Amino acid sequence: MSRVPAALTALALGLLLCSGSALAKKEAETGAEPNTQVPAGNRHYAASGFPDRLVASPAQDAARGFSVAWRTDTSVKAPVLEWVLAGDSPDVGTPIRITATTQALSTELGTSHHHRADVTGLQPDTLYLWRVQGQNTWSAWNQLRTAGRAEQPLTLLYFGDTQNKNLSHVSRVMRAGIKAAPDARLSLFAGDLVSGGDGQDDSEWGEWFAAAGWLPQETAVAPAIGNHEYFEEFEDTPQERRVLGRHWPVTFALPRNGVDAADTSTYWFDYQGVRIAVLDGTSALDLGTAKAQAAWLDTVLADNPHPWSIVLLHQPFYSPREGRENTELRDVLLPVVRRHQVDLVLQGHDHTYGRRGEGQGATPQFVVTVAGPKQYRLSDEARATMAPVGEDTQLFQVLKIDPTHLRYEARTVTGRLYDGFELTRGTDGRKQKTELTQGRIAPRDCTRAQTLKGRADRCWE
Repeated sequence: MSRVPAALTALALGLLLCSGSALAKKEAETGAEPNTQVPAGNRHYAASGFPDRLVASPAQDAARGFSVAWRTDTSVKAPVLEWVLAGDSPDVGTPIRITATTQALSTELGTSHHHRADVTGLQPDTLYLWRVQGQNTWSAWNQLRTAGRAEQPLTLLYFGDTQNKNLSHVSRVMRAGIKAAPDARLSLFAGDLVSGGDGQDDSEWGEWFAAAGWLPQETAVAPAIGNHEYFEEFEDTPQERRVLGRHWPVTFALPRNGVDAADTSTYWFDYQGVRIAVLDGTSALDLGTAKAQAAWLDTVLADNPHPWSIVLLHQPFYSPREGRENTELRDVLLPVVRRHQVDLVLQGHDHTYGRRGEGQGATPQFVVTVAGPKQYRLSDEARATMAPVGEDTQLFQVLKIDPTHLRYEARTVTGRLYDGFELTRGTDGRKQKTELTQGRIAPRDCTRAQTLKGRADRCWE
């Protein structure tokens, strides 16, 4: 009786080894890494009673408040956020409590509750402690400093698309940014934080937060929405329709001051001498909201009391990738950017690096960059109209801003200076640009003919 199970066990083991060998051989041949490190069917990032995915974002007046989003399982229905002035003692005193609003989200990992709390009435340039509640438990106490006065110097981080392989490859980019700019108070993201669309959306968001570490708790995070935060829906015809992904409205606690046509994905805020306006390029291009966003942006920039302005969006006005022409952005939204002499336009989407200005003026400066491992190829037009450009390079950006200077540095994941310039604002408001050339490495090109999956239009998947 014992020989049959033993034989079956040996056969099963042999088949398993063969299939494992075949899989290993296939992976070795392609060398392609999956988007996440989560095995199929694994529930590693499922919600629990412990609060996770904590992320702070700036209020419209970031000197006076911030908002926090976090996640738990459905056992937590009306949790609270506690905040208090930071001190040197573990005795934090008596914190102020704010009851969160809660929304449910159903994903491949089950149903979770996403919470939002808005902290208001704070003092500028002040360090606060905050924590959030779960089911009979709490998060760690986190420290966050509010924006200072307009005349104070500011350091912020800017990341292009993270999108895929967040835990394995993007995590070191974010760590490198934090190490290069430990005094950063604000982190901007140019959209496509995750790839999505493969039935692993929630696990991908889990890996994004795992890659980010404590950056979303101790800097204020302000993301633009990308096309991968939408999903494509087909009706009776092959014509696709963009639908806002369910994660976006609940994952971040963003200012509620956007244009009605894209109210959860456009917003603006003031941060220490800079007005930052965030656009939704996907909605403008695919959902017909370009004119509404242009009118809204015109209003936002018209009463800017600060010396500097930044526009953040996913799709670029000038694309460095072959075959991409975001015509409606240039026709409808670009005139507003030009009219208000926006200083920086920070973008992603094209998974390369490229910077260009317009004419002889110092501003605006248009930047496209990428933080993640998916790497495309540059067009001939980009090589002729942008400088510097780059392929096959993961980057982060550090901006240092005071009332008269805006210094921009793009650095590789190993910390090397790839691009840099400084804008200087005169007493008459006019701006001059100085290139930062000392220590800058040579532009990088992709040296392989195709990706590991055989695609010639990309450098890496």
